[in-house]
Amino acid sequence: MLLDGIISNPARMNGQPCIRNLRLTVRRVIELLATYSDKEELFQEFPELEEEDIRQALIYASTYLDDQVK
Repeated sequence: MLLDGIISNPARMNGQPCIRNLRLTVRRVIELLATYSDKEELFQEFPELEEEDIRQALIYASTYLDDQVK
């Protein structure tokens, strides 16, 4: 599974995994999904986000949680 939209750069956002080259961390995207009940409203507020970004953020987060349990 290739998550090419998730980028970690120690010089950006303290090395936290981010969506593409945006200043949006995976964590923030997950928080936004919990906050906005309507995805269309989310996309209006954050027009730089794409559906694929959300999908990859969710996959990344679930993989991270899997690694923590082992």
